[in-house]
Amino acid sequence: MASKHEQAWRAAIEDPESFWAEAAEGIDWESRWDAVLDGNATAGYRWFQGATLNTCFNAVDRHVDGGRAEQRALVYDSPITGQQRTFTYAELKDEVAKTAGMLRNLGVDTGDRVIIYMPMVPEAVFAMLACARIGAIHSVVFGGFAAKELATRIDDAQPKVVLTASCGIEPGRIVEYKPLLEAASELASFQYDACVVLQRQQHRCELNDARDRDWATLLQEAEPADCVPVAATDPLYILYTSGTTGKPKGVVRDNGGHAVAMHWSLGNVYGMQPGETFWAASDIGWVVGHSYIVYAPLICGCTTILFEGKPVGTPDPGAFWRVIDEHRVDVLFTAPTALRAIKREDPAAEYVGKHDISTLRTLFLAGERADPPSIEWAEKSLGVPVIDHWWQTETGWAIASNCLGIEQLPVKRGSPARAVPGFDVRCLDDGGNEVEPGQPGALCVRLPMPPGCLATLWHDEAGYRSAYMEQFPGYYSTSDAGFVDQDGYVWVMSRTDDIINTAGHRLSTGAMEEVLATHPDVAECAVIGVADATKGQVPVGFAVLSAGATRSHADVCEDIVGMVRETIGPVAAYKKTAIVARLPKTRSGKILRSTMRRIADGVDYDVPATIDDPAILDETRVALEAVGLGKKTEQD
Repeated sequence: MASKHEQAWRAAIEDPESFWAEAAEGIDWESRWDAVLDGNATAGYRWFQGATLNTCFNAVDRHVDGGRAEQRALVYDSPITGQQRTFTYAELKDEVAKTAGMLRNLGVDTGDRVIIYMPMVPEAVFAMLACARIGAIHSVVFGGFAAKELATRIDDAQPKVVLTASCGIEPGRIVEYKPLLEAASELASFQYDACVVLQRQQHRCELNDARDRDWATLLQEAEPADCVPVAATDPLYILYTSGTTGKPKGVVRDNGGHAVAMHWSLGNVYGMQPGETFWAASDIGWVVGHSYIVYAPLICGCTTILFEGKPVGTPDPGAFWRVIDEHRVDVLFTAPTALRAIKREDPAAEYVGKHDISTLRTLFLAGERADPPSIEWAEKSLGVPVIDHWWQTETGWAIASNCLGIEQLPVKRGSPARAVPGFDVRCLDDGGNEVEPGQPGALCVRLPMPPGCLATLWHDEAGYRSAYMEQFPGYYSTSDAGFVDQDGYVWVMSRTDDIINTAGHRLSTGAMEEVLATHPDVAECAVIGVADATKGQVPVGFAVLSAGATRSHADVCEDIVGMVRETIGPVAAYKKTAIVARLPKTRSGKILRSTMRRIADGVDYDVPATIDDPAILDETRVALEAVGLGKKTEQD
């Protein structure tokens, strides 16, 4: 007899309309749909065509009306500032409605875009929900991005209003947001109407632009705004992710399919029930923060944690366990990077024993591949199942996971388990043919994608099709490579493009190469992602200097680090550049990045038959060893 997971997966694949119509009963609709699934692979799929709803109503108001008014909705915990604030569902509704009224007074209407460039503070969550309340489209930009990155998003989204704060706060330093925003505004071609600044007590900034407004003042003047029904197929938000050319891709998420996917996934993937406490230790600037700090827990009537801190150093490697203890967290979701950082600082897990984590029943990991030793350490230290699962900004929720709300499958460390119901994962060769179990290939999802996945790219339908749909007709290309084993378990091994995962952040090495290429002494360059014990992957650059360059190698490398930090931001974690006489290439001129990566990681490699000069690989190894890479470890 088929397992419960197998039964659910087959039901979603064989009759998606019936499966997702049943799931949609968990959402409050203003009007019902004409069709559950409309369209085809050529014209594009749309879920719940003809239906109307309001996402904010589903996340907030219906719980106030339904008896959860006094339940904790949002808990803000900031060890960096020493502040904690708790909002019931009734209090959250008041805050969100007033923030929506503030946006209304600034002329924001249904369909307008609002950029949210803010730290992890409650007002950022209010802002996201306020946009959803009035049918505006929010685009949250991670506060660690540099001015140029912010400027590209301003030009692409063309917001009516930008919401920001006077500063973000990192351990030991203040990050002033206003100068970054002002620099971005100078770089951007598009000019927004108003900038609303939340003044934080740790640093107050000058409001010196004619567009600048004070958040507190505007909020006092605002009247609460009601929820506005929108079409299920209307955009809820735009979230930018790295593109292979360095140009960010604006992933568009719709309202209806997203609400259904969030409600279904929190219960069925994570095993959560209304009234329980869920903590996604991420940032609202990333997709995890959108899906599982803000929308899914609130849509499901749970309590969600907003944490402004770090896994270590705020103040110690017991920070996560303190939060679980104090706020009685049932399920924690974080990145393997955070787990590795805690393990590095507290290998004996002594800090775990200092806190009561008896409420915790599961730890979920995602963001990059979870290494088996870290999973084993966490299982032993925490005494709970540790579930690795795989998903992307584009999908908005898990493609493959051990779905604890359906049935707990046996764990295979290193695999995110089987495809989640709704995702038909296939492993294909270059010709688009499905390979045998265990054989490597491109991991793809047979269309249609389930609700909640990207509908398109903002103002770039052609880019959407070329990036995801054209390489393998009838499939969504994940750009991840791996295999599916004989038990149907998915194994994600590497990227098929130049996107790397640094501490859970998807970054484009192509964008970094563009920065290196602007250095006056650099004639040619390449950037690859290499394995890192803490961050998963970090970028490493190769630079061929121009003839006649007189500056020292050390000075050039220092320049490059500063340039990447200025252009991409500190989030890139760019620190190492190898100065080389030439780059290894094929005879046709293609740089052998895969081979370079294997040399840098200290693993065996075959000399490609197409290489122009095999001797160059020895030069590459010597250059990498000079920056501390390329030597095999005992484990290798």
